[in-house]
Amino acid sequence: MTDSSLDYDVIVIGGGPAGLTAAIALADAGARTALLARRAPYADNRTTALLGASTDILDRLDVWRRCSDRAAALKTMRLVDDTGRLIRAPEVRFSSDEIGREQFGFNIDNRSLVAALEDRAGEMSALTRFDDEAASVRPDDAAVTVVTRQGQSLQARLVVGADGRNSLSREAAGIEVTSRELGQSALTFNVTHTRPHHNISTEFHTEHGPCVFVPLSGVRSSVVWVSAPKEAERLMALGDDELSLAAERQSHSILGRIEVQGGRHVFPLAIERPRQFAKDRIALVGESAHVLPPIGAQGLNMGLRDAADIAEITGQAIGRGEDPGAPNVLSRYQAARRPDVASRTWAIDIANRSLLSDFLGMQTARAAGLHLLGAFGPLRRLAMREGLAPSWRR
Repeated sequence: MTDSSLDYDVIVIGGGPAGLTAAIALADAGARTALLARRAPYADNRTTALLGASTDILDRLDVWRRCSDRAAALKTMRLVDDTGRLIRAPEVRFSSDEIGREQFGFNIDNRSLVAALEDRAGEMSALTRFDDEAASVRPDDAAVTVVTRQGQSLQARLVVGADGRNSLSREAAGIEVTSRELGQSALTFNVTHTRPHHNISTEFHTEHGPCVFVPLSGVRSSVVWVSAPKEAERLMALGDDELSLAAERQSHSILGRIEVQGGRHVFPLAIERPRQFAKDRIALVGESAHVLPPIGAQGLNMGLRDAADIAEITGQAIGRGEDPGAPNVLSRYQAARRPDVASRTWAIDIANRSLLSDFLGMQTARAAGLHLLGAFGPLRRLAMREGLAPSWRR
């Protein structure tokens, strides 16, 4: 097979936020791009806190203006030790103005974000959409052949796998995954409340995990409540009035009277990371490349950086006349993503383990660390900047 017989430079498999962003960014970088994903309305009311460079990426791709009016600014982050233990950490506040930013980022419902991405994708002449799913992915030395469930055959020099935790693309590349179940589950839902949130995100640390109240537009907030699996299922089974009261108690009534809105979801937490981020003409982005608990709002933000990096590296390769699926090009993507994903995974895992530990020494170390963050300005500002984006990125 010669390059002239290939249909596309890149095929992106998967139409979630990371996959859509990757497809748009690749087309914008000059790659002949196909997006293989079912076109369907986003199914639930979950939200995402877009931090730091994430909105910059979406702005450069002409996406952010299409949904920014439905987002709430995140100007202050509050950490509250609600474990009730003998050794407790002091409350820590992070304010965006301390590092010269108007806000850390924005919280937006995924439905609005996906609609904006779909709108932008539909405008791009270099991006062809196939409303279908991948049935098989077959890489060889010259190209990757993707056969859809409807029987259509597509070919490209590079496949970007944005097809989630059970990634067919990753399996086709023979990339192994290390996975660890955390013994925790997250319950997500949205609430209205009688007191304004003042653009403050408050994270209550309990013995079983964090419970976070994140501002939404108006007098609304999204809630991510991490707990033991049986407790999460118990909360999930409560009626709206009972869950509203439970959430109000967990929030210590800082938002006044709380009323749960329709739609809630519960899912088990795990940490997953592949041994490689690219192999055999296949590069991974989003949850095919990393799965993290919803602590620190890092998951989708890393997925958007995956998308930006693969687009930049692929665009540069095509501009130089290189094969975008060649091993030396994929090694650049591997080098770009490994330190970001490894450092975030390690930090989140340590933070979660320290919260759950019954070991007095660990509790003391955690309390001391949070005390230093709260009391020592340079360290606090460093933590804020690193939380938004890795310092080694341009």
